[in-house]
Amino acid sequence: MNGDEENYYGKHGEPRKFDPKFRGPIHNRHCTDIICCVIFIVVILGYIALGIVAWVHGDPRKVIYPTDSYGQFCGQKDTFNENKTILFYFNILKCASPVVLINLQCPTTQLCVSKCPDRFATYIDVQASYRYKPDQWNYFKQFCKPGFNNPRKSVAQVLRDEDCPSMIIPSRPFLKRCFPDFSTKNGVLTVANQTTFRDGRGKTRNVTDLREAANGINNVLDARSVGMKIFEDYAISWYWILIGLFIAMIVSLLFLVLLRFTAGVLFWIFIFGVIGIIGYGIWHCYWEYDHLKGIPGSDLTVYDIGFQTDFRVYLQLRQTWLAFMIILCVVEVIIILMLIFLRNRIRIAIALLKEGSRAIGYIMSTLFYPIVTFILIAICISYWAVTAVFLATSGEPVYKVMANQTLCKYANMTCDPETFNTTNVTKLCPGAQCTFAFYGGESLYHKYIFIFQLANAFVFLWLVNFAIALGQCTLAGAFASYYWASRKPADIPLWPLFSSFGRAIRYHTGSLAFGALILAIVQLIRVILEYLDHKLKGTQNSFTRFLLCCLKCCFWCLEKFLKFINRNAYIMIAIYGKNFCTSAKEAFFLLMRNVVRVAVLDKVTDFLLFLGKILVAGGVGVLAFFFFTQRIPIFAQEAPALNYYWVPLLTVIIGSYLVAHGFFSVYAMCVDTLFLCFCEDLERNDGSTAKPYFMSASLHRILGKKELSPKKAVG
Repeated sequence: MNGDEENYYGKHGEPRKFDPKFRGPIHNRHCTDIICCVIFIVVILGYIALGIVAWVHGDPRKVIYPTDSYGQFCGQKDTFNENKTILFYFNILKCASPVVLINLQCPTTQLCVSKCPDRFATYIDVQASYRYKPDQWNYFKQFCKPGFNNPRKSVAQVLRDEDCPSMIIPSRPFLKRCFPDFSTKNGVLTVANQTTFRDGRGKTRNVTDLREAANGINNVLDARSVGMKIFEDYAISWYWILIGLFIAMIVSLLFLVLLRFTAGVLFWIFIFGVIGIIGYGIWHCYWEYDHLKGIPGSDLTVYDIGFQTDFRVYLQLRQTWLAFMIILCVVEVIIILMLIFLRNRIRIAIALLKEGSRAIGYIMSTLFYPIVTFILIAICISYWAVTAVFLATSGEPVYKVMANQTLCKYANMTCDPETFNTTNVTKLCPGAQCTFAFYGGESLYHKYIFIFQLANAFVFLWLVNFAIALGQCTLAGAFASYYWASRKPADIPLWPLFSSFGRAIRYHTGSLAFGALILAIVQLIRVILEYLDHKLKGTQNSFTRFLLCCLKCCFWCLEKFLKFINRNAYIMIAIYGKNFCTSAKEAFFLLMRNVVRVAVLDKVTDFLLFLGKILVAGGVGVLAFFFFTQRIPIFAQEAPALNYYWVPLLTVIIGSYLVAHGFFSVYAMCVDTLFLCFCEDLERNDGSTAKPYFMSASLHRILGKKELSPKKAVG
C-alpha cells in the first residue's frame, strides 16, 4: 500500500484514502449531525418555554414561608400575617415526625403566630381563671384562631371546633415552626425542666410522648448552633482561603511544567518503590514462616481451625505466611515481567506526558478554559434548580376535610373553605374542618407536573454533558493543532484555542449534542434506578433487589464506557470534522489497534495526575494547617481566631484538590489528544519525504525510527 491508495484502517475500520496534504485539524469543514443540532435547539427553546410557564404558575413563597390551615403565608408582607412569621401546631402529638411537620401534613390545625409558647398551660385552666387572671387568657388566646375571644364557650365545643389548642408547651422556632423545647437533665429528657405535662383533656402525659412527634429535633438545633459558628469562621477566614486556593493554582501550574522534566523520574521511582516494598513483604513473610517453625500449633491448616472472628489467630499459622509469600511473589513476578515486555510502551507513555507538558507550555490559555466549562455548568444548575422550585410550587391550595372521627366518610375529601360551613359534613362528622392540605391542582398543567420535572432533569443532564463535550472538543482541537505543526511552535496557528472553540460551535454543535444526548439518556435511567432502589429499600423481595443491583451495575459500566468513547470521538471530530458516529467508530478501532498502548498510557497518566493532586492538596493543606493553628511564628499574629480551625482547613484542602483537578483535566485531555494524533501519525506516515512524521524527536528515538529526510514546512 502506498500513495493515494493507502487504506490504513484495514478490514475493521472505514476505508479512507491517504491524504498527502493532511496537516492537522482541517479548516474546510461542513456542519455535522444537522438533525440533532436542530432538535437540540428546539429542546433548548422548549426548555426556556417550560421555565417561563413554571415562572408564571409557580410561587417560591410556598417554599420560603410556612402555610397555615387557611392557605395563608406566615410572615408575608402586606398581609394579616406580616408580623406572624412562625407556624404553630394545635396538637403536636398528632404529628408523627419532623418530616411530617415540615411537609405541612400534620393532621391538626396550624396557625401563624408571632412567637412560640414559653410556658405550659391548658385551655381548661385558663378558662376557669380568666375572670381573675385575665393576663393568662390574653396570653393564651394569641394561640387560638384569629378573632376568637369567647372564654365562656364550653370546653367540649372549643376542643371540638378546634377554636383553641387544648394545651400549649414551651417551644422554640425551627424552620419557622414551633417545636418542643427539649433539653436533657441528668440524662432525662425534659421540657422546661419538667418530665410530665397535662394535655388539657384530663390526662397527664410524659415528655417522652413528644419524642415521636419531634424526633431528632434537638440534634438538628444543636447542629444549627454549630452552623452559625462555621458561618462565622468563613466570614473571618475567606480572605486566607482564597490565598490558599491561589497558592494551589500556582503549585498546579508548576507541577505541570515540571512534568516535562520529571515525568519519567517520578514514574520509575514509584515503580521501583513498589517492587522494593513487595520484596520486603516477601522477606518478612519468609521470616515469619521460618520463625514459627517448631512452635506448637503453628503447623495446623486454616481448614483445621475453621472460621475465627479474631483474625490474629490465622497469623500464628505457618500456612498463612506461606500463602502471603506466594501471593506477593506472583505479584512481584507479574510486575517485573510487565516492565520487561512493556518497557518500550511505558517509555512512549512517558514521552507523551512530557510532550503534553510542552504543548500546554505553548498554549497556556487552555489551562483557564475549565473556567468557561464551570460557568456553563453553573448556569445549567442554576436554571434547573430555579425551574424545579417554580414547578414544585405551581399548584393551587388544596383543602381537605380533617375529621377527628376515624369513621367519617368525608375524611380526606377535598372541600371548599368558603362553602364548607353550609354543607352537612359538620353535622355528620362533628368537629370536622376544611383545612389546607397541600399545593396541587386538577388542570392539565398540574396533572403533568411530574412529567415536567422529569423533562427538566433530562434537559439539565443533556446541557451539562454538552458543556463538557464542548470543552473536550475545544481543547482537543487546540492540542491537535500543536501536534500536527511541522515546526513547533512556529507553525502553531494564532489563537488555537479560540479557533477550535469557534469550529466546535459553528460546525459540530449537532455532533456534540448527539454524544451528550446518548450519555444523558443513560444517566437519566441511572437516576430512575436509584429512585426505585430507594423506594424499594424496605422490601423483602430479594429477587427485586438483586435485579435492581444488576441493572445499576450494568448502567454504571455503560456510562463509563460511553464517556470513554465520547471523549475520543470528540477528539476525532476536532481533527477531521466528521459526524459523531463516524468519529466514534474511527476512534474506537484506532484505540483497539493500539489497545496495549492505551492501557499503559491510561495507567501511567492516572498515576502521575493522581500523585500531582495529592501533592498539591496535601502540600497546601499542611501549609494551611500550620497557618490556621498559629504554628508559623511569622504569621502567628495574622492568623484569625476561629471556632473550628478545621473549617477553613478542609475548605482549602478540598478546594485545592478541585483546582488541581481542573488544571490536570486539561493535561489529561492534552495527553489523550496527542496519543490519538500519535497513533494516526504512525498509520498515516512512514518518515519518508512524502510522508514525514509529525511526532517529536524523543518519540522518534523511542520508536527507533528515523525520517528519510527532514520535514518540510507547510507552505
